[in-house]
Amino acid sequence: MSDIEGVYEDLEADVSLEEFREAVEEKVEQMGGLADEETAAMLIAHEVGESEVGGVADIEPGMEEAKFVAKVVSIGELRTFERDGEDEDGRVVNVEVADETGAVRASLWDDHAEAAIEQLEEGQVLRIKGRPKEGFNGVEISVDDLEPDDDTEVDVQVSDVHTVENLSLGLSNVNLVGKVLDTDTVRTFDRDDGSEGKVSNLTLGDETGRIRVTLWDEQADRATELEVDDTVEVVDGYVRERDGDLELHVGNRGALEEVDEDVEYVPETTSIESLEIDQMVDIAGVVRSADPKRTFDRDDGSEGQVRNIRVQDATGDIRVAMWGDKADLDIGPGDEVALADVEIQDGWQDDLEASAGWRSTITVLGSSEEGADSAKSTDTESAGLSSFADAGDDGSDESETASASDGDATADSSEPETADEQGSEGEETEFTGVVVQAGSPVVLDDGETTMSVETTADVGLGEEVTARGVIRDGRLEASDVF
Repeated sequence: MSDIEGVYEDLEADVSLEEFREAVEEKVEQMGGLADEETAAMLIAHEVGESEVGGVADIEPGMEEAKFVAKVVSIGELRTFERDGEDEDGRVVNVEVADETGAVRASLWDDHAEAAIEQLEEGQVLRIKGRPKEGFNGVEISVDDLEPDDDTEVDVQVSDVHTVENLSLGLSNVNLVGKVLDTDTVRTFDRDDGSEGKVSNLTLGDETGRIRVTLWDEQADRATELEVDDTVEVVDGYVRERDGDLELHVGNRGALEEVDEDVEYVPETTSIESLEIDQMVDIAGVVRSADPKRTFDRDDGSEGQVRNIRVQDATGDIRVAMWGDKADLDIGPGDEVALADVEIQDGWQDDLEASAGWRSTITVLGSSEEGADSAKSTDTESAGLSSFADAGDDGSDESETASASDGDATADSSEPETADEQGSEGEETEFTGVVVQAGSPVVLDDGETTMSVETTADVGLGEEVTARGVIRDGRLEASDVF
């Protein structure tokens, strides 16, 4: 066995022995006899090993060369351009390729560009060798050589419309249809060239998940024109990473358009009783109480704002601090909400607290029409929060909405009985029902009857409680709630 073959056997790279021999001979000639075949073989082995990458995500702009296998996701148009000092125009085609770790734009030049238009197809797997560089939208590959690889499978979806679940870092030409979960204000900034830029954010969700969308310049104003629950399509977006999370960006080449499609988004949430400090989680529940908004001065002299609400699910409750623009959200007791990407912190009096900052998304799944002073049905099944149904089994899921006015629960012939029909004035009585309003008064519903209860007891929406006391003016003045 020759020295070259010995080095080749230890080489873990997809290079034929013939190609390896040719490279060694070129290296010996290049070094002018300063290295023998074994030394040259070891140098080539090192170079080959350095250029092989485990996946697209491992490609970096500083690499001299990268070799990898990826699937063709999209093929751009053939473009021509003038080269300085040359009569013949240059030609280039941009091809989007991806593997399970990410996506990258591969630029094919001249003869490779012509061949790409004639021979390449979406879904085809290629073995690529090229030079990485920093492009306009991230890392790009200037291709030196490529060939089909029919024996390797790459699990990447090739589709005109993507879902949140199958987005990967570096992917461009992305079309995605989703429901608007959250919107943000437009912010301006100064570019290095002195021009002013604009940026805004919104959050989209589909059946597979949700993603933060960043809108630049001409597209930035779209965030203020859309409302939660609108369905939109991102056209020609590109995927980037921020703080470890994927984001979908829309620049001047892309667009955000309203579409008439039904998109379902159901949050996957963590129960409140299982929350732990330093988690970044999604929670959902019913708003039990809401404090007024407070403003404060930051260290840099700017003014901030925060508003606290308390959210309860079937397992417990937690205070949520809503910061910045989220403090202006119209949320009150009885609203069913989903809170995504909230950070669990050590709160006041050693209680856990959820912090909803700029990365968080707050979606109102159901709202009280009468406000904080109205009794509200907790029909959580229709809002995708079926876990709340476990909070009580006395008919709370079938109870109709009853409004409290001037201290009396009103009713007509089709509505539940009222407190006046439950006992005589001044008589002590007990009433057991599910809390459909947590406030003043508390309103209980047992599936047939509503009862307004005057109490200072701390109760939460969805709880089943018993109130004992005396009925006065149509309300139960509770001496005990348990």
